[in-house]
Amino acid sequence: MAKSRTRGFTRGARNTGTTASAATTIAAPEADAPKKKRVNPVQFAKEVRAEARKITWTSRKETWITSMMVFIMVAMATVFFAVVDVGLGTAVKYLIKLGS
Repeated sequence: MAKSRTRGFTRGARNTGTTASAATTIAAPEADAPKKKRVNPVQFAKEVRAEARKITWTSRKETWITSMMVFIMVAMATVFFAVVDVGLGTAVKYLIKLGS
């Protein structure tokens, strides 16, 4: 049965006195990436505008609905944590009264 290797270490390997030859080597990410050609600022601006045209913006209705959903979830979380806080506070006060 073959042992799986992850990030240079062998899983379940025994200490047999072997060194780095048993482990896989990982090259630095910078060594694998090819160098990109630099472009002038005008060409860069054109590419940015072309990419910006591809963006799908949400409509006002979608933004409004999403904002209301976030507001409702925040309100629900506020109520939940307020109830938990009051409950725990009451329990602690009760325990303190029992001790005194």
